[in-house]
Amino acid sequence: MNLPERRDVRFPFPELLEWVENPMFGFRPFGQLVRVEDYIADDRYVLRAELPGVDPDEDIEVTVDGGMLHIRAEKTHRATEPHRSEFAYGALSRTVTLPATARTDDVKAVYKDGVLEISVGLEEEKKAEGPRIAVEH
Repeated sequence: MNLPERRDVRFPFPELLEWVENPMFGFRPFGQLVRVEDYIADDRYVLRAELPGVDPDEDIEVTVDGGMLHIRAEKTHRATEPHRSEFAYGALSRTVTLPATARTDDVKAVYKDGVLEISVGLEEEKKAEGPRIAVEH
């Protein structure tokens, strides 16, 4: 999946968006929360999202824009009449800030057993070492 890189349109406070979407605060402007976990492995940023009961071909959309990873999904209600249902249906979404070294041209997404796993390649962090200054004597 090749996605265009758009680092020029960066959300001014990316952590604020994640904070607002936190389930503790209950504000969900774009649907229900997608629960995620993330980690770094083998020079890749890996994000795993719980999305059981969706069709990955029809119901999942993954995009990268301005250093942000966006996951959107739609879980549709089946035509049965349940006696009781505690399942959540409707729009699901999550936006996560990517690491500063993320390579947005190297993004892979795999859906298996109700879990969407997205991995993003990471560039090597360059040490902030300036030029050597000659010392006069």
